[in-house]
Amino acid sequence: MKKKIIAILIAIILIIIILVTTIKITNTKEAKSDLTTIRLAEVTHSVFYAPLYIAIENGYFEDEGIEIELILTPGADKVSAAVLSNTVDVGFAGTESSIYVYAGGESDYLVTFAGLTKRDGQFILARDCSSEFSLEDLYGREILVGRAGGMPAVNFLNAMKNAGVDIDKINVNFSIDFASLSGTFIGGVGDYVNLFEPTATTVVNVSDACIVDSIGRLSGEVPYTAFYARKSYIENNEELLIGFTKAIAKGLDYIKENDSNTIASVILPQFPDSALNDIITIIDNYKKYDSWLSTPYITESSFNNLQDMLIDNNLLEDYVPYSDLINNLYE
Repeated sequence: MKKKIIAILIAIILIIIILVTTIKITNTKEAKSDLTTIRLAEVTHSVFYAPLYIAIENGYFEDEGIEIELILTPGADKVSAAVLSNTVDVGFAGTESSIYVYAGGESDYLVTFAGLTKRDGQFILARDCSSEFSLEDLYGREILVGRAGGMPAVNFLNAMKNAGVDIDKINVNFSIDFASLSGTFIGGVGDYVNLFEPTATTVVNVSDACIVDSIGRLSGEVPYTAFYARKSYIENNEELLIGFTKAIAKGLDYIKENDSNTIASVILPQFPDSALNDIITIIDNYKKYDSWLSTPYITESSFNNLQDMLIDNNLLEDYVPYSDLINNLYE
């Protein structure tokens, strides 16, 4: 008799557990179904974009009724093409891609509504780490910067111009494809190389190289990576994108208010193949050189700084209107 009672009690407990679990799953599905999905094309998946991943991991988008479908779309030109073709709703890449679309005469052009990073994310790596680095150490040496006309190379040239460095005294190698820079440098080519994270830290870990300076620090503030959508999409979904921008603002606030260890622990699920200590080091580097905006607002001066670079490098014939291409939704 006692065994029967125990068996009945166990059965009741199991039924209660199943019911509670079922209710939780149902509620979660219903909550998810109430969210509006935004398809977001990101130009690359990097710790450089930590505030975006903070907003995802901490549920800031969900707080605004948004579910993010993150789609890796390598290349700023491919991101803009995806937005223009309605494959995605929002693009996340360099603002220069929206400038090119506007200058090309597209009627439903791309409008940037929020920013994230405010300077180039490249670092200069050196083989010789025995003494304190000076930009004049580049004179007579070879540096790998990526292809001519690409934004990494353009930002490097602008950085040297701002610093008063005579570029003609440097052997600037434009022949190595961006994706091959790290492998070529590790293989023995070049005295210096410009690399983004996490590649820069990886190269430091596997070689005797060291990070000696930041291209972004020298090149100045620009809307380096920002969020844009078609003009018509913003007009039809302004409230939704205001919520999106609020989530990004919370991510930026979190970056300002927390140390690298805390930030790295939150975004670690976004980088399952990376070591926590490496992510901490990378965030330390970006904090050191003030890489992130304090708010998603994009200033006219930073936008014009970007256009100056494009015009100087013959990538843009004339200035395009800030008021047309930037529609700050941050309040």
